Amino acid sequence: MKRDFDEWIAGFRETIADYKYYVDFGKVYNNVESIRIELNILNSLIGIKDIETEFERIVTKYPEVLKCIPILLAKRESEIKAMDADGEFCYNFRKLSYPLEQYKVFMRKTGLFDLMENHIINNLIDYVTGVETGLDSNGRKNRGGHLMEDLVESYLVRAGLVKGETYFKEMYIHEIEDKWNIDLSSISNNGQAEKRFDFVVKGADKIYGIETNFYSSQGSKLNETARSYKTITLETKDLSYFEFVWFTDGKGWNTAKRNLKETFDVLENLYNIKDLESGIVQRALI
Repeated sequence: MKRDFDEWIAGFRETIADYKYYVDFGKVYNNVESIRIELNILNSLIGIKDIETEFERIVTKYPEVLKCIPILLAKRESEIKAMDADGEFCYNFRKLSYPLEQYKVFMRKTGLFDLMENHIINNLIDYVTGVETGLDSNGRKNRGGHLMEDLVESYLVRAGLVKGETYFKEMYIHEIEDKWNIDLSSISNNGQAEKRFDFVVKGADKIYGIETNFYSSQGSKLNETARSYKTITLETKDLSYFEFVWFTDGKGWNTAKRNLKETFDVLENLYNIKDLESGIVQRALI
């Protein structure tokens, strides 16, 4: 029975976020713990009026504290570039790339000396915990992708598939070809391109290459993804031993419905979370 696209997409979810989606506090605490000693040393600068002299004394005795400076500016890189009328500089915070005097210029011009000297903060460990929490929120997009992967995998397992036996995670085209002695050159440009599928399922009489994603917000990536997966569908439509499967969901697709419908019209194995809940894995892949 032909499916109705509008009815299908109307069932897309706002979110699949779990409680760990918003902030990975375990990662935050580990990142802070890795520089706790150095931050405690720098804590001695808080409220100090002659902060430049004290900073020089501390860095001379404990040069390892320099590695903490970037995170105070919410930067993970160990090198930071800055320029103004006095010139352009590239500061290395793993080892001194300029005389210490220039690092004092950096601390003053970025406002870090003011932050500590005027006691605007009370404790650098608490401050960095807040910075790390903010930076970790940027990882939500990646966590969202993993949430959909985890969700799909839970339904593969629920259907009786066994990891490493009847379903496999993150397999490249050449690995699929080698394991089952099949030809997928139609989607690898005769071996010139290397694609990786999120999951591969060994069905009764064919192999299924599976992609998963969830889009809660709009963006150009959605149209690109839909077009790419339409291409894979057309490139594999004549293969009797392989089928492409796509599990996707999310209200973000409402802004890219036209491209998604084009793929929907040619890809029979395009499913959402409601399809998973209704047992599509058992009906279509086993």
